[in-house]
Amino acid sequence: MTAEPGRLARRLSTGDAVVVGLSSMIGAGVFAAFAPAAGAAGSGLLLGLAVAAVVAYCNASSSARLAARYPASGGTYVYGRERLGPFWGHLAGWGFVVGKTASCAAMALTVAFYVAPGVEQPWRGVVAVAAVAAVTALNYRGVQRSTAAATVLVTLSLLVLAAAVAAMLLTGDPSGERLAPFPGTDAPGVLESAGLLFFAFAGYARIATLGEEVRDPQRTIPRAVPLALGIVLVVYAAVATALLLVLGPSALAAATDPVAHAVAGTSWPWLAPVVRAGAALAALGALLALVLGVSRTVLAMARDGHLPRTLAAVHPRFSVPHHAELAVGVVVAVLVSVADLRDAIGFSSFAVLAYYAIANASAWTLGRGRIVPAVGLLGCVVLALSLPLSSVLAGAVVLATGAVAYLLRGALRPS
Repeated sequence: MTAEPGRLARRLSTGDAVVVGLSSMIGAGVFAAFAPAAGAAGSGLLLGLAVAAVVAYCNASSSARLAARYPASGGTYVYGRERLGPFWGHLAGWGFVVGKTASCAAMALTVAFYVAPGVEQPWRGVVAVAAVAAVTALNYRGVQRSTAAATVLVTLSLLVLAAAVAAMLLTGDPSGERLAPFPGTDAPGVLESAGLLFFAFAGYARIATLGEEVRDPQRTIPRAVPLALGIVLVVYAAVATALLLVLGPSALAAATDPVAHAVAGTSWPWLAPVVRAGAALAALGALLALVLGVSRTVLAMARDGHLPRTLAAVHPRFSVPHHAELAVGVVVAVLVSVADLRDAIGFSSFAVLAYYAIANASAWTLGRGRIVPAVGLLGCVVLALSLPLSSVLAGAVVLATGAVAYLLRGALRPS
């Protein structure tokens, strides 16, 4: 399907959109996020997962309604701008771009961690940069090639997870007694675990940020978002329950690669290297979808002058925001080559929750069905403030910097 000059072509079907959401969510989070969540809440991480899922559902519903009305690249940047005003759109876009750029770096470093275990900087950075370059080159060739690759990656990841759960439950040593502390879990721990687990759900926003490239968006997006979220919730619940039954909360919290660690203790230890390979593929798929989403938000912000306008260029042949994709790829490559960000991106969860808070506030202004966005907005605020203090402070600094940038842009603009 051809596009107007400067616009992106609508080439994605409902199935393509679901795959983009799945590949964003079935990333490194499912292989690693349960460990810190167990450290915060013990076996109460199952409650945390349920809380995160409810908030994610509210956010997904709000995003789907808004995306159907405003089917353009940019996601909540566009919704906030149209419903709440330019400042809130800018703040949402800023938080998304900065937070998700850090997430891209984390995914690239995760690929390197699993592809080259035991290798430290600078060689781990070299592997991560290679992953970023490969994903950027693929995205540059067109969104359909990207979704085809995402389909392969997410299918392999789901097969690996299914085999891992089967190994744990059928040949491991599952015991319901390891869930014993569940009833006594304290609320702050559950909320902190929900905030940490929410990071793994956040990929469904990629469907909305690709709104300009989806066919029949008024029908496709409201179907694709909840479908992708529902599939992921079932997968996460199965993996979390199996990990708790086999490892227990303490061992789960201490594991650096919990799924592979749990599988290694079953009668199928040969599956552990396969799980690690699956984690690398999942992280690569998440990186691919993250770069897609960030570049489209950069495109939308550049069109409005919030970022350099050259980033709004659309390739005449491949119909992709090629300047934005290259810029994102370069920034992420620089980040992964100079620093290990895996332990320094807690602010990303805070920024993403702020992004969805603005999405829910925007959906609330639509005038009907206000209960869901109200619950989503409250949930985002509570989970954001329940994160570790360092994450809250770092996220607040990121948003404050974005607010200052907006004010400076207004002050320097010729009258």
